[in-house]
Amino acid sequence: MWMSNSGYRLSSCSSFWRTMSSAFIRTLLALLLLTLILQKSDGQFEEWCIADEQTPDDELLKALNWACGKGGADCSKIQVNKPCFLPNTIRDHASYAFNNYYQKFKHIGATCYFNAAAMITDLDPSHKSCKFEYLP
Repeated sequence: MWMSNSGYRLSSCSSFWRTMSSAFIRTLLALLLLTLILQKSDGQFEEWCIADEQTPDDELLKALNWACGKGGADCSKIQVNKPCFLPNTIRDHASYAFNNYYQKFKHIGATCYFNAAAMITDLDPSHKSCKFEYLP
């Protein structure tokens, strides 16, 4: 310890660094724990495929029609009076269809591309009664 000009005792630098080091270690451990919680046992993180916010509705509609048609996505849950019908927007319906297609076929090489209309997210897009499927 040393004294300042005003006579107050100031703690030593080593005390400061011990406190900073302790805080850093706690933060690092918290981040490590969070990573382990989010990570799946096979080392993969959960991913969903959703409509890109910047894609125009006409492009989303083309991709949505493909996903629910030739693509083979199960789009029954985005029909009227089904759990994912609301909100009734092209973007929301496309997100559901894109994700259904992606989860269903990713194990055989399907991508979340849809002519640049979609993107991967690690945030579960499920809402209210509409559950977006995730398959490891």
